[in-house]
Amino acid sequence: MTRVVILDYGSGNLRSAERAVQRVGAEVEVTADHHAALEADGLVVPGVGAFAACIEGLRSVGGDKIIGTRLAGGRPVLGICVGMQILFERGVEHGVESKGTGEWPGTVERLHADVVPHMGWNTVRAPRDSQLFAGLPADTRFYFLHSYALRNWELDSGLPGQQPKVTWSHHGEDFVAAAENGPLWATQFHPEKSGDAGAHLLENWLRTL
Repeated sequence: MTRVVILDYGSGNLRSAERAVQRVGAEVEVTADHHAALEADGLVVPGVGAFAACIEGLRSVGGDKIIGTRLAGGRPVLGICVGMQILFERGVEHGVESKGTGEWPGTVERLHADVVPHMGWNTVRAPRDSQLFAGLPADTRFYFLHSYALRNWELDSGLPGQQPKVTWSHHGEDFVAAAENGPLWATQFHPEKSGDAGAHLLENWLRTL
């Protein structure tokens, strides 16, 4: 059975994520244990709340090093919500800049929209060759709850056929809703709160492990 660790660093819907990944057939452990997190077939990095608090919590358990080590070895990592945001170079909240893990370039900023937070169901625009969204209709809705997002994707591999697959959504403006880049995948929305659509997406991820 596929083994997945939900990284416990004091932030995120840990039990909801655990149940969602178990639902699609994986053996799941919620832990901050380095050995378990490094040896698992897949690592899920959840996150809710403020960027600064999440990255501080992540570093307090050495989660940034766990992520970096896994990716260096080509081992899959899935970030969710703020767990996606902290993968970027920096986040700016209330004028305060915090350094992320820097796995991807870019700055997470407040959405420019009439209503913030962006809360509820929304569609996404996924690339045709997306593995994460494979088999899902274009009008599939996912559950979002966030005030900040990546508004400009900056990473370019420079190699034909190896470009990151970037999925967009819109709330006041376009923002990155998901990304697939080698072993590092992430979603701004919550698959664990997105019902059957979220389960299908998590199944797609598990198939790649």
